[in-house]
Amino acid sequence: MRPMQILFSILAAILVASGIFRVSYSYFVSEELAKAEGRLTLYQRTVNTEFERFSHLTYVLSQDPFVIQTVQGGPTEDLNVRLQRFAEQAGLDAIYLMDAQGLTIAASNHADAGSFIGQNYAFRPYFQQASTGQQGQFYAIGTTTGLPGYFIADAVHGPQGDLLGVIAIKIGFSLLEQSWRNSGEQVFLSNDDGVVLLSSNPDWRYHYLAELTAEQRARIAASRQFPGQALDPLDWSLISAQRAKIGGDDRLYLVADTVPHAWKLHYFASDDRATARSWLVTVSATLLAGLGLIIVQIQRARRVAVALRLSENEEAKLRRANEQLAIEIAERNTAERRLHRTERELERASRLAALGQLSASVTHELGQPIAAMRNHLAAAEITMPGAAGLTGKIGGLVERMEGITRQLKFFARSDQEEFQDVDLCQSMQAALDLVAPNLAEFQVEVDTDMPSTPVLIRGSRLRIEQVMTNILRNAVDAAEEQDSPQISITIGISAAQPWFRIRDNGHGLGKATLADLQEPFVSTRESGRGMGLGLAISASIIKDHGGAMTARNIETGGAEFVVSFPDAEAEDAP
Repeated sequence: MRPMQILFSILAAILVASGIFRVSYSYFVSEELAKAEGRLTLYQRTVNTEFERFSHLTYVLSQDPFVIQTVQGGPTEDLNVRLQRFAEQAGLDAIYLMDAQGLTIAASNHADAGSFIGQNYAFRPYFQQASTGQQGQFYAIGTTTGLPGYFIADAVHGPQGDLLGVIAIKIGFSLLEQSWRNSGEQVFLSNDDGVVLLSSNPDWRYHYLAELTAEQRARIAASRQFPGQALDPLDWSLISAQRAKIGGDDRLYLVADTVPHAWKLHYFASDDRATARSWLVTVSATLLAGLGLIIVQIQRARRVAVALRLSENEEAKLRRANEQLAIEIAERNTAERRLHRTERELERASRLAALGQLSASVTHELGQPIAAMRNHLAAAEITMPGAAGLTGKIGGLVERMEGITRQLKFFARSDQEEFQDVDLCQSMQAALDLVAPNLAEFQVEVDTDMPSTPVLIRGSRLRIEQVMTNILRNAVDAAEEQDSPQISITIGISAAQPWFRIRDNGHGLGKATLADLQEPFVSTRESGRGMGLGLAISASIIKDHGGAMTARNIETGGAEFVVSFPDAEAEDAP
């Protein structure tokens, strides 16, 4: 498969797996919510039972003759014992009797250190409600014991219906909260102000769900409902109708408000089981799909294998034919390159041979006339002293003609000189001495970097010096037009090969290549300033010594020529 097809297949598989996970997760979450609703209903019934099972007791006690007799000023000892027995049998935290001003005159905990007797609870809302003829109901932290509880109160009336006092009971929910904690579930009960009253987590108790108003805080403070509690916000947030985050954990969330006083019961359930089951379904579906894909691929591979076996022989034949054709093409290309190289060498050799014959003829024919001209000029200078200026000019032309014939003699030579050890440093110094007048004429600055030890090659000293002189003169001619003409000379050995390098800051090679400049009569100088034979002669000398010459333009301006030779200890170059 192509990379893009593989990528699209992976993306499609991810999308399908994601869809399966979402559908299965929605289904399993709905099951978890259904279970959570059943648990919430059970908790709701338990809370309602706790609130309702003692709601009639205060009314019954308000009709008790012992209670009425005590509130009318009778002795309290018998009633204290009676209330203590009732509280123990019913499992109540306390039963106590207050007079019409809210002062406790009898209590079931009369023998305890934190007895309610002598305490005034007229500030409690349940006392105020009972005093008006209603049944008082209120949840608060006890100001005497410091323990929370649910208070229920009813008024005690005299024969004429006048208010004699209030009888109240206190119900503790510690056992209910303990059962919530033991179940390992997260549930809490909040009042109409949004303050948590009962909770499976003690740390959540007395925290509010929504910000309390100043009026709410004032009312709570006046009733001393939560003394000593800071009433901080609860670490929770509602994500959606059935999901909330509490304590940093994302949970399924249900709430029931069918409890007394419009209080709310909040239930949190984990979706870990739904997530695990969804992953199980997704992985199972993926494995089944993968198994089906493997089966399809196996069948497809079998069909492809049959087709491959049918075309194997033909492909092998075609491959052998292609290999043979490639070999023939490579051999033909090699032969063509050799032929082109041989043609170029033959063409160059033909030109050089023709140039040699021409040079021999020209030097022979011009040698005697030039010698005669020099003799006549010498005689004219002796017999006609006044013609010195004319004879000097003609003498310069004769010297130029002799220089040209000396260069042409190089191509007419056929002898081979015997090679010897040549020090490139000494040869370069000799070449510098030869071009010293040119350097002084154009004020060329020369920078040399030559080792203190000899750099030896096998060759002809005079011919090596001729190469160096030709390159130095070319460098001087190229740099003479610069404001500060400079030439840099370096000699060294790299990889056992001696070499020298000459750089200038002149006009450079332009678009000409080294191959172009090595051709006879090709020059980058202006017309009349050289015949273009210097590099052609130098190239031939370097080739005779088995060396190589390279040339290039320098980025900062000028040209660089590098000439390298074989190691002096190697065999003599042809």
